[in-house]
Formats: sequence, structure tokens, C-alpha cells
Amino acid sequence: MKKLTLDELGRDTLASYKSKDKIPVVAVLDNVRSALNVGSVFRTADAFAVEKILLCGITATPPHKEIAKTAIGATESVDWIYDSDIVSALSNLKSQGYFIIGVEQTDQSVSLNDFDVSAEKIAVIFGNEVDGISDEALEMIDLCIEIPQFGTKHSLNVSVCAGIVLWEMMKKFR
Repeated sequence: MKKLTLDELGRDTLASYKSKDKIPVVAVLDNVRSALNVGSVFRTADAFAVEKILLCGITATPPHKEIAKTAIGATESVDWIYDSDIVSALSNLKSQGYFIIGVEQTDQSVSLNDFDVSAEKIAVIFGNEVDGISDEALEMIDLCIEIPQFGTKHSLNVSVCAGIVLWEMMKKFR
């Protein structure tokens, strides 16, 4: 067994990636405070060919040293937009036909294992590392999902959570 070289991996060039079909998923970061987490979500979004990332509120935007550290160039390949107001951002997505999913532990959350939505376009909201999804965003959500956990901690790091959920979205659409 040997590790594959970058050439052997056969990854897209930046130009070919930009023109390829993406899954119809927007990753929405709602007041994510760590730029390192933001960069990690960019890298995951690149890996699964997510349509774009929507950065809201206090979430850092490129160019940013800490985003660049974990994104490793994915800020160039993944489309992104910024909106200071999560309510206007989600209203805009709804008007474009996106089904809005929050990743949050609520009294109505559905387990990611049981998640089954036939929507053609999905926006997935990932919240602040301490406070989760903002109350304003929660009011606009069509469905909440949560990742089953079996340990003592009540949550996962937001970038880990995004990796798990975006992987499931990729499987749904590919």
C-alpha cells in the first residue's frame, strides 16, 4: 500500500471545479465565531461540491488569515456571500425555493438518521459554537435535524457537525 500523490488523486483544477455541477445545498453559517471553523466548512463544502456558503452576522469572511489556515484554498473554489442579517438572508433563500433546515437540538428535531426530505434545493443552517442557531433564524426554519450522539457531551464542534451533515446532503443529491 502507498499513499497517492496529488497528481494520482486526479482532482479538478480550480477552473474545472468552478464549472462543474454542484449539489443544490447552501451552507449557512449563523454567527459562527471561530474563523478556523469557517475555514473548515469551506474545505468541506469544496470536498462535497456544495453550491455555496452564506456567511451571516459575526461570521468572519475571506480574506482572513485563520479562514485561510483551515480552508487551504477552498475560499477560491467555493462560492460564498455575506449578509449581516440572518432574517433577510433566509427570506431571500426561501423566495428562491430553498427548503430551510436547521441543525439544532429542539423539541421538534428529527434525527439525521430519519431525515427524508424531497426538496430540490436545501439551505442548511449551522449556528454559533455556544448559543446555536439564533432565535430569529429558528423561527424561519422548515425542519430541524440533529445528529445522534451517545456520549456525555451535548454537541459537536460546528465544523465537525457541518462535515457530517454536508456528507449526508451529498449522498442525497449524488
